[in-house]
Amino acid sequence: MVFEEDTIAAISTPLGEGGIGVIRVSGRSAIELGDKIFRSASKRKKLKDLPSHTVHYGYIYDPETQEPLDEVLVTLMRAPKSYTREDVVEISTHGGFLSLKRILDLVLRNGARLAEPGEFTKRAFLNGRIDLSQAEAVIDIIQSRTETGLKVAMRQLEGRLSRKIHAIRDALKHLTALVEASIDFSEEDIEVVSHEELNSGIGQALQSVDLLLETAEEGKILREGLSTVIVGKPNVGKSSLLNVLLEEERAIVTPIPGTTRDVIEESLNLKGIPLRLVDTAGIRNTEDLVEVQGVSRSKSLLEKADLVLLVLDGSGPLTEEDREILDLTRGKKALGVINKADLPPVLDDGELDRILAGIKWVKISAKERIGIEALKDLIFETVVQAPLESVWVTNVRHKNALVRTKQSLLKAQGSVKEGMSGEFIAVDLRAALDSLGEIVGETTTEDILTEIFSTFCIGK
Repeated sequence: MVFEEDTIAAISTPLGEGGIGVIRVSGRSAIELGDKIFRSASKRKKLKDLPSHTVHYGYIYDPETQEPLDEVLVTLMRAPKSYTREDVVEISTHGGFLSLKRILDLVLRNGARLAEPGEFTKRAFLNGRIDLSQAEAVIDIIQSRTETGLKVAMRQLEGRLSRKIHAIRDALKHLTALVEASIDFSEEDIEVVSHEELNSGIGQALQSVDLLLETAEEGKILREGLSTVIVGKPNVGKSSLLNVLLEEERAIVTPIPGTTRDVIEESLNLKGIPLRLVDTAGIRNTEDLVEVQGVSRSKSLLEKADLVLLVLDGSGPLTEEDREILDLTRGKKALGVINKADLPPVLDDGELDRILAGIKWVKISAKERIGIEALKDLIFETVVQAPLESVWVTNVRHKNALVRTKQSLLKAQGSVKEGMSGEFIAVDLRAALDSLGEIVGETTTEDILTEIFSTFCIGK
């Protein structure tokens, strides 16, 4: 363990008025500091004499003025059975900002320093309680916006991704050891590991890495949300679709083309996926200077979107404007939304299949709320293809490390096929091990740690 010499403290609950607020203190002198400022209701108990994982009622006093600051509950957790694996004292006080600030100031005056962002979790990592991917899961849990995102983050905190990474690393360590042993015995003509064994071992590692990478794009969406842009020509029902998905009258709806002239953006939890829904101005040729700006922004947002909902009017023939917008969606992840299903159709299903050419589509009526659940199902199926019980990669840092792992393994595989010496193979296998080690924190730098933990709030 790498216990820090200094003791840190911070407010761990959101600032503002509330029923309760918590100040967390962690480090070598946490218990000694607690005894300086805490008096139990009986006035006889000292924290240093009390068992771990117990809660005690009393008051916080300023030892210089003997002034009582607040009535509190103090929770005592001794190392190593605490969040940081250090001695931890948590002071639960009334949730007013002034009360919390006064007690934190008192703690800081009596030997603690203010914790840096994420420093409690960083100490948990440095002291071996969790690995780096689990530490990153903590911030994912805090920032989760949907039940599905929360479940995936909880699985990562439990160590599912860590166990998978460690399993791949263990297999590669064994393979690397065999390769390095074969280098040592190369002059004695002893075959420590055959080419078949090397090919098989590297191939299995590549397969495991590929399975993880397959979840990375969807995992990023679960973590950060899906930018979903609603496009179409004027008056096809884009704003009506936005309103019905949000279940509120967010956008103005009129029969006049060009009503929406600017971008409207809202968030939606769709079956556990955080969607950033963007309603755009209808794309068409126009002389209206304001509408021209709106159309330009619509095209720009369409280009950057993770998912495009292309809205067509199923009660009318396809127009040149429709064809132009359809061309803009080519190469994008898109779904066709055939609106106005409450009216007699003009385009039959065969024509729609031909026009949309491989784009999945669904018929709806935003006005009558027909087909909305089918649209939601189609969006979910398009975005999430891996089972939610799988091990997911939700972090861009993890994805990049896995990409580097794959590149190193492919180089090693190529060296084996070309019959190159073990030194070349070992170098690439070591590089793959280092890249995997970055995910769990076994091979990392202080700069990476600083960058990761700086995204945390101070009290975590």
